Amino acid sequence: MSFIRTVLGDIAPETLGVCYAHEHIIIDPGHMTERFPEFLIDSVDLAAEELARFRQDGGSAMIDSMPTGGRNAGKLAEVSRRTGVHIVSPTGLHLQKYYPADHWSGSKSVVCLADYFMREITFAINDAENGAVRKPANEAANASPGPSPRAGLIKIASGLNRLSEQEKHVFAAAAAAHRNTGCPILTHTEQGTAALEQIKLLALLGVDLRHVVLSHTDRKPDLSYHREILRTGVRVEFDSAFRWKEVNPTRDLVLALAPEFPSQIMLGMDAARRTYWRSYGGSPGLSFLLTDFRRQLLEGGLREELWERIMVANPAEAFAFAG
Repeated sequence: MSFIRTVLGDIAPETLGVCYAHEHIIIDPGHMTERFPEFLIDSVDLAAEELARFRQDGGSAMIDSMPTGGRNAGKLAEVSRRTGVHIVSPTGLHLQKYYPADHWSGSKSVVCLADYFMREITFAINDAENGAVRKPANEAANASPGPSPRAGLIKIASGLNRLSEQEKHVFAAAAAAHRNTGCPILTHTEQGTAALEQIKLLALLGVDLRHVVLSHTDRKPDLSYHREILRTGVRVEFDSAFRWKEVNPTRDLVLALAPEFPSQIMLGMDAARRTYWRSYGGSPGLSFLLTDFRRQLLEGGLREELWERIMVANPAEAFAFAG
């Protein structure tokens, strides 16, 4: 039986509801925020305030995409309890630039990395790893399933235009963890590039492409490029709708591609800065997709049933564990 693994436990996919497919709800202090202070979004109270507004505006779920190195699953669970918003938290690794030069992930074998990912999926997320300094805790392997949050997806990433050897190493570990657990995979594409290379590698590694979501591809808003991506069967996640200043290529991509590939497109905001959150005093706030962007799409001719497909059915299918 298929399920989605949230920080508060497993749920049936049909109960997920309106879902943002790529967010950053909590980023705790660590190497990443030392290098990029604008990424620090660590307040449970302000996250709960923002997500409560998101729920009032019709939202139901968010896929958090902060893996090892800033993640705090305990805080995510508290935000979920306070607001009633379903939250899925990942295992995995981000780009190398977000970790110290001597971070443990750079020296671990594919087998060790896959084992680490699988332990976080099966037993418990290792919140001791927040600062991306300590090595994975051995005691996590002996933990028993229970109230501790478990990972519901695997986050991996590649840099601009190509996959480095280390990134291929991480992709291989993620593929092994996926094959053994059925856990879905969410990837970062740098400015939308290297999507086809990611797909080719994951397919060769035996990953079920129906449970792969490529993020940020709308930052390379080329229609023919997107058609080539979507014909492989993967899903894509667009999150630049609020970033464009005058013309909105994300809107144009959705209007052009959703009728052609109705089951493969999802939306998020990737709003990993305080300046984007109303609760931190910024704008436009995390309800933007449900209010402003929805209106833009419907005015542009998107059918209501396609909006529901993009926001409800597609995430429920993509983020469910594969058989």
